[in-house]
Order: sequence, then structure tokens, then C-alpha cells
Amino acid sequence: MISHEIDYKIIGDDIQVVEIELDPNETVIAEAGAMLFMEDGIQFETKMGDGSEANQSIMGKIFQAGTRLITGESLFMTHFTNRGVGKKKVAFAAPYPGTVMPIDLSKIYSNELIVQKDGFLCAAMGTSMKIHFNQRFGSGLFGGEGFILQKIKGDGMAFVHAGGVVMERQLNNETLRVDTGCVVAFEQSLSFDIQRSGGLKSMVFGGEGMFLATLRGTGRCWIQSMPISKLIQRLSAAGPNARKESGSVIGGLGNLFE
Repeated sequence: MISHEIDYKIIGDDIQVVEIELDPNETVIAEAGAMLFMEDGIQFETKMGDGSEANQSIMGKIFQAGTRLITGESLFMTHFTNRGVGKKKVAFAAPYPGTVMPIDLSKIYSNELIVQKDGFLCAAMGTSMKIHFNQRFGSGLFGGEGFILQKIKGDGMAFVHAGGVVMERQLNNETLRVDTGCVVAFEQSLSFDIQRSGGLKSMVFGGEGMFLATLRGTGRCWIQSMPISKLIQRLSAAGPNARKESGSVIGGLGNLFE
């Protein structure tokens, strides 16, 4: 096993926290600013890169860090290591209400998981994080996931954050159509694309949006009920600056084409 073997516990229901228990000299990597608390004996160090390639050159680390900026993540990652005696704990909090998904990468197809660009929370040391370009133009142009996703690779535990409730679906040579932006992660054995939601009448008046994400093939995918983009949209519509005419048919059409 290349990745460190870590123990964990998920705490909470609506706004979850993942508590990691580290043996001496074990390390967990996390997004900058995700740490909630750490016990005495845990030392942290901010590094450029995920540390999965010990002999990586300086230019390689700079390139890897640069790709993280493209995905909207921080330039640096924080490495938390147990330098004390006995087991020590460190916890990480989700950035907004939702669910923390524990994923054993050793049980994922080809040990690689494609994740939405802001979904990574933390992972065992040895986990590699790279950029993943969506090869289909329509997916990047119309899908909430965009052109650029993250590829998480390893054989240990990784933790992904999603908005609202998360559903895991197993597809067996099937097709699943999902609201754009609600796809959290999927195995590489599945193909991902964006397609029209239906005819012109359904697209304009159906209320389901003009496009839907389409997952096809055999493999697992994870779907979130309330992505942060949809949450912000709902809150802004109910705020003091919301337009009064938004409840009318004309107002609704105006919002659709904005």
C-alpha cells in the first residue's frame, strides 16, 4: 500500500466534520483552511503539491500547483503529521452545509476518481491530485461541472465534500440523466456529457433547465441534492434585492435568459 492507512470518523448530520486518527508519523493532506482542530503532537506544514511524488522536481511541483489554481483550489496544500507518541487526532470541516463522503480509492475502478473541481477536502498521504479536462465541449459550455475537474488517484482513503444529501448510484450499462451541477464524482469507466433536456417547450417551461448531465456506462457515481451554486441562487432569489416581478411569467422568462 502506497498511501498511509488512516482511521476516521464522520461527525454531524447537516454540516459534517471528518475526524482523522493518525498513528505516529502518519500524514493526512488537506485543503488550506479546512482544519477544524488538532491535538497536541500534530504538526502541520504547508507545501506546494500533494507529496505523492517524493522525488518530483521543483518545476514539477510548480506545474502541479498551477493546475490547482485552474481548478479553483489553493496554490498550496497542508500536510498534517503525527510527530507525538501514540495516536493523535485532527479534524476537518466542510466549507458549507452538506455531506462528507469517505471514499476508499482502492475499491474504485483503476484507483482513480473524477471529482468536481471544489469537492476535495482531505486524503491520506500518498494520494495524487491532478487536473482532469472534460473532453466534450458541451459539458464544459453548458454543464455546472465545467471543462476542468479533479482526478484523485491512490489506494487509501479520500474525503470529498458535497452539498445537501449524497446518493451513490451503480450503473450497469445504463444511462442516468442528472441536473447539471449535481454530479459530485464518478468513476472513469463512465462517460460524462451534457445533453438537451427535451424539446423547446420542455426546455423553456419545464423548470428543469435547458440541459441535463448524462452519465453512461458501467460504474459508480455520486450525486448531490444541493450544490453550492443552486443554494446561492435560491438564497439570492429570496433576498431583499430580488426583483418583485420574478414571480410572474415574464419575470420567470427574464431570469431564464439572464
